[in-house]
Amino acid sequence: MTGEAGHVVAGRYELATLIGQGGMGQVWTAYDQRLDRRVAVKLLRPDKVAGQEADELRRRFARECRVTAQVDHPGLVTVHDAGSEGEELFLVMQYVDGADLSDHLAEHDPYPWQWAVAVAAQLCAVLSAVHSVPIVHRDLKPRNVMVRQDGTVTVLDLGVASVMGVDTTRLTHTGSPIGSPAYMAPEQAMGGAVGPYTDLYALGVLMHELLSGDVPFKGSTALGVLHRHLYEPPLPVRRLRPEIPEALEDLVLRLLAKDPQHRPASAQEVYEHLVPLLPARGTPTGAPLDPTRPFLRPHAPWPDRARMPAPRSAPAARAAEKTDVADAVDEVKRLLGEGRITQAVDVLGAILPVAARQHGEHSPVVRTLRKQYAATLMDDGQYRRALPELRRLAEERAAEAGPADPQSLRHRYESAQCLEQLGDPTAALAEYRALLPYYENQYGADDPETAFDVRRRIGHLLLALGDRAAAHDTLARLLHDVERLHGPGHPLAAEIRSALQWLGQVRG
Repeated sequence: MTGEAGHVVAGRYELATLIGQGGMGQVWTAYDQRLDRRVAVKLLRPDKVAGQEADELRRRFARECRVTAQVDHPGLVTVHDAGSEGEELFLVMQYVDGADLSDHLAEHDPYPWQWAVAVAAQLCAVLSAVHSVPIVHRDLKPRNVMVRQDGTVTVLDLGVASVMGVDTTRLTHTGSPIGSPAYMAPEQAMGGAVGPYTDLYALGVLMHELLSGDVPFKGSTALGVLHRHLYEPPLPVRRLRPEIPEALEDLVLRLLAKDPQHRPASAQEVYEHLVPLLPARGTPTGAPLDPTRPFLRPHAPWPDRARMPAPRSAPAARAAEKTDVADAVDEVKRLLGEGRITQAVDVLGAILPVAARQHGEHSPVVRTLRKQYAATLMDDGQYRRALPELRRLAEERAAEAGPADPQSLRHRYESAQCLEQLGDPTAALAEYRALLPYYENQYGADDPETAFDVRRRIGHLLLALGDRAAAHDTLARLLHDVERLHGPGHPLAAEIRSALQWLGQVRG
């Protein structure tokens, strides 16, 4: 496999972190250099498959990319791009911020049955959309399901899906069917025709695992597991957890029926059985990754939170491995020069702990890096993450050089800007008002422009808070001082005059 960190696919997608690997390919986090955003890239190598099957894989990959792109559902990962480069086939998908269902289950033991119902209901909605194309996923399992921060569920990897109504030729070089043995329906294990009922069986396995903590059929070999799928009955989950509703246990057992005709007819039917078990509308816990939240408050805004750091990028990984912090700083300068701000943020976030270990937490090197990190976060629009960095810098500098230190005041000024951007006018106004005496009394002669800007911002924040009289008085005094220093034709004077004219019309 030629994939490696830093390799650029299709002249655009820079591979960052390997997050999955199989016999025929890899999945990477990557950067879209054109749009400066994180994506996921799947690479496939048809030459890992012998003979005519390689050509078949290429044809089917192209067809499935086209068909997958037709599925329009918020619970399915979005496909951005697809194509080939040399011997590789690539598929570019959205990067999903959250935890895969396998990790989510491991972190919550026992998994609340209400959560299992909420996950399954969301999966039914996705499967119903997928099956209507028609596509069969063929590899539904916890590792292919992501729980996002707001509790919504996203299904990954339709790349192994087989378009219904076409030949189901096996595409793995081992000759075994595509899929994971622990989640594989009997008809799929035997190489028979697959359909929506095959995904419903996998859904039953997944629900059994969430409710009991383990898959219904295990074994030391894949063949042993498949044999149990074919011939052994699953253990009813209420024997392990009596608090689980009987209706939920019955549904899981129906989904795990050996004969596809004995399973529910569709994902829609499964959903209807789950509806009575879903939580009534109410107030969510507020904790992230709660899959009941979309049902408790459908389509409600997710409370403000900091944008989560992405998995380490290729430049960030290289930065963390460097012993020379200066090299990492040069990398940041290069990325910023190319407009790749998102990557620069990750490099700085990765190098800061390294620099702190090498030079000390309060060293000038680390202080400089923190300043650059905060400034880059602001450039990237990540004001919630920049705010604590700026406050920390301001406090440390004030402790060393006093509250009137210009650097400390600058960090406080930028903190106020963050508060303004985050929609907290009261806190921003308080911070600007606290800063203004320093800029007017001590630095007014040397830096009148900053003092003017602080006063302008105070006027606009007063206006935002509904105090039009105070806003008018603040801006009127500011206009007088700007005109006295720069003349009436100055752009700032024109801007203030326009605001005052509008305010006069409103008051009139």
